[in-house]
Amino acid sequence: MILGYVALAFKVYSFMLFGYVLLSWVPAAQESAIGRFLKKVCEPYLGIFRKFIPPIGMIDISPIVAIFMLNFIKNGLFIVIQKVYEMFL
Repeated sequence: MILGYVALAFKVYSFMLFGYVLLSWVPAAQESAIGRFLKKVCEPYLGIFRKFIPPIGMIDISPIVAIFMLNFIKNGLFIVIQKVYEMFL
């Protein structure tokens, strides 16, 4: 049951990251209420990767790496939760 909630949280955040990246293509959309909210929520996480991954020309690949790492973290967290759950059975 807890795995379902964790998976949902990671999926929602992944969609938020994807939406933020799409909004970055339309400058006027970034100034909307949704754009400002997504910036507050997504930029701290994406900023970690932007420090280490410079843009290639005009293309910023840090969101791709960030989403990949989010999935990697989710899978690791699933393993930890399953092991802890098995310990108490």
